[in-house]
Amino acid sequence: MNPPPARPAGPRPPRRRTHTRARLLAAASELFLTVGFARTSIEDVCAAAGYTRGAFYSNFGSKEDLLLALFDEQAAGRMAELERLAAACEALAPQERARRLVEALLRVEPEEAGWILLFLEFRLLAARTAGLADRVAAHDRTVSGALAAVLERALPELVPPGASAAQAAAVILAAREGLLARTAAGGEVAEELLAATAAVLGGMLG
Repeated sequence: MNPPPARPAGPRPPRRRTHTRARLLAAASELFLTVGFARTSIEDVCAAAGYTRGAFYSNFGSKEDLLLALFDEQAAGRMAELERLAAACEALAPQERARRLVEALLRVEPEEAGWILLFLEFRLLAARTAGLADRVAAHDRTVSGALAAVLERALPELVPPGASAAQAAAVILAAREGLLARTAAGGEVAEELLAATAAVLGGMLG
């Protein structure tokens, strides 16, 4: 019996590439959060994930691309969480609902502390790196657009009269970023500032 003909070589199956990408993201996430972005090299990520540089560059163009992909994942999770909370708070009075939703947008859980420091590190790097600031701005516009869509679909009360959903999203995200910088160390002061910000924004938007 003749052996079956060899299969022609072809592109890597999409499922395998998705798996490779996921492993690279997971390895990068752990390294970035424990060592920092600047001190982690592409070689470090490849070694931790068990892949070569070729596998890395078949999925990401640069270390910055990799980190922005991680930020995209974090933003998508936050948007999904916000929509679930919006559905759970439907029975509340408008002002209380607005306050709770704003607080949910602004609150940073302890397990997110590393992401705060990583985000701030990357933001400062982008401000001092030619070309990278534009890419971060494009990422910001994407996240802001995603939040605006959530506001229009599920949280119209968080869009004040005379403003668009896009404008409300931009202000909420800017407030969150400023709050992250001020509360990265946690503690009582951080809780007080969170409560004050939620009360003010909730009162303005509710």
